[in-house]
Amino acid sequence: MSALPEIPRKRESILVQHPIASYFALTFTISWLGALAVAAPHLIRHEPLPKMTGILMFPAMLLGPSIAGIFLTWIVDGRSGLRDLFSRMSLARLPGRSYAMLLVPPVLILSVLLFLQAFISPVYVPNRFLIGVLFGLPAGFLEEIGWMGYAFPKMGSPNNRLAPGIVLGLFWALWHLPVINFLGTATPHGAYWLHFFAAFAVAMTAMRVLISWMYTNTRSVLLAQLMHVSSTGSLVIFSPPRVTALQEALWYLLYGTLLWLAVALVVRTYGKHLKIDGSA
Repeated sequence: MSALPEIPRKRESILVQHPIASYFALTFTISWLGALAVAAPHLIRHEPLPKMTGILMFPAMLLGPSIAGIFLTWIVDGRSGLRDLFSRMSLARLPGRSYAMLLVPPVLILSVLLFLQAFISPVYVPNRFLIGVLFGLPAGFLEEIGWMGYAFPKMGSPNNRLAPGIVLGLFWALWHLPVINFLGTATPHGAYWLHFFAAFAVAMTAMRVLISWMYTNTRSVLLAQLMHVSSTGSLVIFSPPRVTALQEALWYLLYGTLLWLAVALVVRTYGKHLKIDGSA
């Protein structure tokens, strides 16, 4: 890090004055322009986007949170901020219960799908696309540099970490909008894309609150990255391949509902500050 010069802390700097707004603006700009660049050849020819193009848009979007997080940490917090950011991404000694939380996404997803398979339709049988975990790795490790490494620690008051988690979750869900038609297995979602996006937002906002709870008690960006990998990887691995768009929206909504029940349990137990030891 010694090669990086310190950035002057000018009061007039909009990035320093508005570190959170700057993060969202920069993240969305980089990510959405990246997605647009990938899709542009088909959009110019007024062609529907092939599924492969939709899949390739996502890696381009991952540059947004990671670049914005690192760049703004350098601008706002300097070299010491970068050292702190990367230290929070390193392996740390944490209680086993912290890593046990990584089982929440696969357990809840399988519970929802097996219930629906048994009582609604065999079409909900979980897939076993094990290589899907590879889709979760770049998403988790790149995105969380920005979401939890930079943005969340700067949001709100230590006495209320619930509200920043919800706000960040809503922005996180909205950030996926350019590729929402290519998430899941029932792609494109056609007339039900809004239903799917709403269900997706319910689940992702709750997941973000759970990640925020984990980070609040550990300050481990690495743990947030692993939880993100578990969430995305589990969705790719187990998503039933033969559901319709409406059926997919339904099971995402049920999954999101279970996640919010987990959030309610956390808040009831630890309060809005989300601290396990009860301190602010």
